[in-house]
Amino acid sequence: MYANGIAIVAITRRGVETARRIKTTLASLRIPCTVYAPEKYAKVGVVPMDKKLDTFIRDIYSTVDAIVAVMAAGIIIRAVAPHLQGKLADPAVLAVDASGRFVISLLAGHYGGANQLTRLIAEGISATPVITTESDVIGKQSVDELARALHLTIVNPESLVAVNAALVDGKRLALVLVDGVKIPDSAAKCYTVEKATNMEQALKIISNYDAGAVITEEVMSPQEFGKPVTLLKPKTITVGLGARKNVTADQVLEAVNAALKRANVPLERVYRLATVDIKKDSSAMIEASEKLRLTLDFVSVDALRAFKHGDLSPDSKLVEEKIGVGGVCERAALITAGEKPRLILKKMKMNGVTVAVAEGE
Repeated sequence: MYANGIAIVAITRRGVETARRIKTTLASLRIPCTVYAPEKYAKVGVVPMDKKLDTFIRDIYSTVDAIVAVMAAGIIIRAVAPHLQGKLADPAVLAVDASGRFVISLLAGHYGGANQLTRLIAEGISATPVITTESDVIGKQSVDELARALHLTIVNPESLVAVNAALVDGKRLALVLVDGVKIPDSAAKCYTVEKATNMEQALKIISNYDAGAVITEEVMSPQEFGKPVTLLKPKTITVGLGARKNVTADQVLEAVNAALKRANVPLERVYRLATVDIKKDSSAMIEASEKLRLTLDFVSVDALRAFKHGDLSPDSKLVEEKIGVGGVCERAALITAGEKPRLILKKMKMNGVTVAVAEGE
């Protein structure tokens, strides 16, 4: 989560102090972030913003996961307005007053994670979180929030208004899992979870409810349901591994679980593990994968070396000297994640194990 980082933007001296407090909060949660401010207010830990705010926001809008604007809400609203793309594409946008009294979720509250980020920052700087999405106000989980939490692609976003309205109005909603899709038992708090072997069965199940959502790999027109239904497609989540020779299976398990927790990915949503093929005889990795009930893929050194991607961390000279490629876990995760892969957790090290998490379409 937040693999592309968070831009914290301040435009006054007081705002910079609040921005630095926000950075401290996010850093403590290991969320990558950078503070930007006009050059006259730049100090240690603050990157000078050498252009006008409107131009700066334009340049970073599609490159970060969130923008935390420490300024009046109206200023950041005007700055982001020309760049709005839609709730599934926009980054999270928050406004924080210069004194740090209020943190306001403005844009991409559910799918973009602005509401969650608002709560985290408000708690960290002792501010009041301001969240206005109705489902949050009444304590219900919207479909787009569910999709974000479970790393699902929303196939028909035009359905969200009607389905979320049914949720808010207290109508009966089903969440149908098709053909072996798995989610944590606690993931869908406001829905009746049903299982179907195919879409025909899912149609029959939904007919007994007022609205719903269906998690499926199959392609189907939502109009066939005859009522508000959001179709959700599982993204491919893969975990890349690297490890020293003497690690144990328990150390591998501990590292994988810690990485998934940091990335906010339920184990049930992981597709497979992957590592370099010289680890084919690693009893620790094999045992760990068996305990996790996940397939362990082995990727050749040549394939890892040839793979290029903008999310990759700088190569390690030590690893390159040992096995012939400058990094394993990130490359292995991205290669096995399928189409349009991206890292949702860059490599983290724990007890001799390196882990990265990737997400593909």
